[in-house]
Amino acid sequence: MGRVPTAAPQTVTVQGMVTGPRYRRGPDTDYRKRVHTMGRRQREQERVDRGERIVEAPPTEVYRAMTEPAALEAWLPPEGMTGRIERFEPRPGGGFRMVLTYLDARAGLGKTTESTDVTEVGFVELVPDERIVQRVGFASDDPDLSGTMTMTWRLEAVPEGTRVAVEATGVPPGISPGDHAAGLASSLANLAAHVEP
Repeated sequence: MGRVPTAAPQTVTVQGMVTGPRYRRGPDTDYRKRVHTMGRRQREQERVDRGERIVEAPPTEVYRAMTEPAALEAWLPPEGMTGRIERFEPRPGGGFRMVLTYLDARAGLGKTTESTDVTEVGFVELVPDERIVQRVGFASDDPDLSGTMTMTWRLEAVPEGTRVAVEATGVPPGISPGDHAAGLASSLANLAAHVEP
């Protein structure tokens, strides 16, 4: 019969961020939820996870291990996981799909299913023997574990072989910095074991 009055739109600023119009609370208009989400997204953008290791092999061999599917399946999965590549297109604009499976399926640690993480990796940039930039998308129903992060791998020739440095931005907030650092370190150790004589 009668219309329910709504409050006039307002602009809400939190820590210097303008979050947009605020209306009377309702199931889809809780401004605090929007502010929380914006704050989380800003933190995700600011977070940078890094790893680095000297690998006793030339940049050409390291780059090859980073761009061949069988090699990626061997070294990329962190400790406690195996990997399977389902599709592989090694070119800018191409990419690969990798299914990572936890060795202890009963632990229920997976992001996609209880025992798996599925990632869609796109190659943004491939500079032979120097740099690989990837966009890594996680398949998950949990918004804290889904999303797309950017990983930049840099290869630098050094007297001992190759300095491999990786930088990850846009990391989903459900992946703790400590867990991610451990995973990066594990993958770098696997890479070294794979290519070193």
